[in-house]
Amino acid sequence: MRGTALISPELSREIRKAAELIRQGRLVAFPTETVYGLGANALDAEAVRRIFRAKGRPSTSPLIVHVSTIEMARGLAAEWPAAAEALAQRFWPGPLTLVVPKQSCIPDIVTAGLPTVGLRLPAHEVALALIKEAGVPIAAPSANPFSELSPTTAAHVFGGLEGKVDLVLDAGPAAVGIESTVVSLAGRRPVLLRPGMITRHEIEEIAGPVETAFDGGPGAHPSPGQHKTHYSPRTRLILVAGGAVPAFGRGAYLSIGSAPHGAAERVIEMPAEARAYAAVLYEVLHRLDREGLDWIAVETPPDQADWAAIRDRLERAAAR
Repeated sequence: MRGTALISPELSREIRKAAELIRQGRLVAFPTETVYGLGANALDAEAVRRIFRAKGRPSTSPLIVHVSTIEMARGLAAEWPAAAEALAQRFWPGPLTLVVPKQSCIPDIVTAGLPTVGLRLPAHEVALALIKEAGVPIAAPSANPFSELSPTTAAHVFGGLEGKVDLVLDAGPAAVGIESTVVSLAGRRPVLLRPGMITRHEIEEIAGPVETAFDGGPGAHPSPGQHKTHYSPRTRLILVAGGAVPAFGRGAYLSIGSAPHGAAERVIEMPAEARAYAAVLYEVLHRLDREGLDWIAVETPPDQADWAAIRDRLERAAAR
C-alpha cells in the first residue's frame, strides 16, 4: 500500500467532499488497488439501490463492503471464524474479500438477500481515507456498466458512467488491475467463489483445503463475478491458441509470445508474468475498445495457478 503522504492537499479536500456525499446517500467512484469502485453507504439501503440503478446491475449480484480496519469488519460479521482472522491478518489490506455471516445492520439489498456479506480492506490510501472520513463502511462494485470492462482509471469511469456518479476521486491507475479474490468462510470449509491475484494455494497455506464453487444460477449469487458473461469489452473478444487469429475484418491480437496467423491489424505483446499481465489487461482492452475494431483476439494464458484469475476474466469476457 502506498503511504498516505502521497495524498495531496487538493485530493484531501476531494476526499472530504466525497465522504460528505457518502454520508448524504450519494454515489462516489473511488480508486482501490484492484479496480475503481462505485461506492455508497453500505448501511443505507436507498443509497445502495442507486448503485444498482447506475450500473444496470441485477439484484441477484451482491456487493462487496469495504472497511478501513479489521475491527470494522468484525463489527459487521455475525460470526468471525478463526480462518477469517488468520486470512485478514495475512492479506489485509489487500485484494482479498472474505464472505462471512452478516449482522442485521447490513441491508439485504447489499447481499442479494443472502445471510452473508463480502468484506474487504483495500490496500489503497485514498480508499482507506475515504472510508475513515465517511465513518461508515462503503458498498462498492466496480464503477462500470454491469458486465462490461472494469475501470482501472478515472477516465474509464467517466467513459462508462458519466452523469451517473456524484463525484470521481482520481488517484491514477489501479496497481493490481483485476478484481479481488473472493473466499467464503460461511460453511464447513473455505470455498473459492472468485479467483484473484491472491491464489488458491496462498489461501490454503493459511486456511487449509479450499473447495471451488460452481457459477451462480438464476437465483442470488454468493459472490460478484459469477455470471457466465462478464468483464466484456464492447468489441468482440476471442480467445485463441498459437496465434490463430480470425481471417476477417480489422482486429488486434494480444500475444504472450506467439506470432499471429491471420489478419491482425495490430499486435500487442503482453507481459509474460501473471501479475504484470493483470495490471495492464483492462487498460489495454479499454484502449482497443475505442478503436472501432471488429475483434480482439487474445492468446489463451497458461493453465497455471498464478494465471487462474486472468483466465477466468478472459473466458467470461469471451462468453457471448
